[in-house]
Amino acid sequence: MPHLSVLNIHHLFLLFLVLLSTPTISAAGHDYGDALRKSILFFEGQRSGKLPREQRLKWRRDSAMRDGAEDGVDLTGGYYDAGDNIKFGFPMAFTTTMLAWSVIDFGRNMGPELGNALDAVRWATDYLLKATAVPNNIYVQVGDAFSDHSCWERPEDMDTPRTVYKVDTSHPGSDVAGETAAALAAASIVFRSRDPAYSRLLLQRAVSVFDFADKYRGAYSSSLRSAVCPFYCDFNGYQDELLWGAAWLHKASRRRKYREYIKSNEVVLGASDTINEFGWDNKHAGINVLISKQVAMGKADYLQSFKQYADRFICTLLPGASHPQIQYSPGGLIFKTGGSNMQHVTSLSFLLLAYSNYISHSNQLLPCGGISATPAQLRRIAKRQVDYILGDNPMKMSYMVGYGKRYPQRIHHRASSLPSVNAHPAHIGCKAGTPYYLNPKPNPNTLVGALVGGPNITDKFPDSRPIFQQSEPTTYINAPLVGLLAYFSAHPNTT
Repeated sequence: MPHLSVLNIHHLFLLFLVLLSTPTISAAGHDYGDALRKSILFFEGQRSGKLPREQRLKWRRDSAMRDGAEDGVDLTGGYYDAGDNIKFGFPMAFTTTMLAWSVIDFGRNMGPELGNALDAVRWATDYLLKATAVPNNIYVQVGDAFSDHSCWERPEDMDTPRTVYKVDTSHPGSDVAGETAAALAAASIVFRSRDPAYSRLLLQRAVSVFDFADKYRGAYSSSLRSAVCPFYCDFNGYQDELLWGAAWLHKASRRRKYREYIKSNEVVLGASDTINEFGWDNKHAGINVLISKQVAMGKADYLQSFKQYADRFICTLLPGASHPQIQYSPGGLIFKTGGSNMQHVTSLSFLLLAYSNYISHSNQLLPCGGISATPAQLRRIAKRQVDYILGDNPMKMSYMVGYGKRYPQRIHHRASSLPSVNAHPAHIGCKAGTPYYLNPKPNPNTLVGALVGGPNITDKFPDSRPIFQQSEPTTYINAPLVGLLAYFSAHPNTT
């Protein structure tokens, strides 16, 4: 992080206070409980496999019922990651971890939606258990992405190759394996008191998957480059996923070996690297915030350096901070260059909220170069992001489908944009879907709760299906938002 003079810090903090005291664009309050319900419902629209009787989005049907069969394994279930029909294990595991973290930290705020949130987690972990059933093997992708992306088909119709890809001892994937271990460990905490037997199974599998990740080190995009790149390449290396997996295993098991692993590998695995990033590819900021909870509660002083890293990261998120990779749009939205900006908005806002709660419980302030920010101020920044998403923005548009009076109608999503099986029982082939893709009319099926990639740096949003960087929803955009909405549904008057 660049050095900031005391004068610059004072200027930054004064601007920070001004921005926090500025009224939002819309004075209308938001129904965070309704938004929470819809954000979880979205995951039902992303389900693959045989749908349960209680499926609420009725325009979806069973799909990909033979996944894994050609290789003699059952890989049905799980989630499609976005608007396509591929099951990518790396972002699916991150989605699972964030859904689980949302329940761990904010489940008590979910009210009647807690059961649906648990179902969303379990739909993912049931699949991850299948994908990790063979020791030292992890199935990390189902479907040929290039074939899939050349078609515009409903998941119920798809006839592109459902090729399976795996990592093993000869073709390592410490990144996807480390994230999968994190997901299983985090979910084991979620189900510890609710389903002890399932929780134990998740934790046992997390342990074995992490051992595989650590013993056979390597990036999965090196082992499977032609399949996973350029879609979900590991651009950041696998080291952060090893620390991330160990951090969740320590939280889930309280075993000393993981505490020792974290401390002894802190420098080797680069805990202080790229501290301003958090998402499916880079876990550094998340690691530091997660571990900081123990430090803030006085339980892990030997990990004090991680809290220092977290402090520095959070300081870069303060509005007015001059940081090369984090900006704010004129309307107040966190913005990072690259596609699908909302993934950064929700994940970074989640960390802001989680960290504010950690330091609040220990009566601490956030030190930023001699100036201190309060936990309440951090929560306000997170809430401003959520309010922007729900409609307090220059476009006066909710970026959550189905929430508010005005929201995206032409999202980049095959199942949503093609007529449902109910409306059009006949098969729609690969290229037969193209006219629907190009049709400027609104999607016929409402993917309730889907959060799209969002506006650009000038707060503009075209609502155009072909502009996928802004119009495509993903599971890993929604997963952190679940926790944020849970908290603000219980604390709507945070100001």
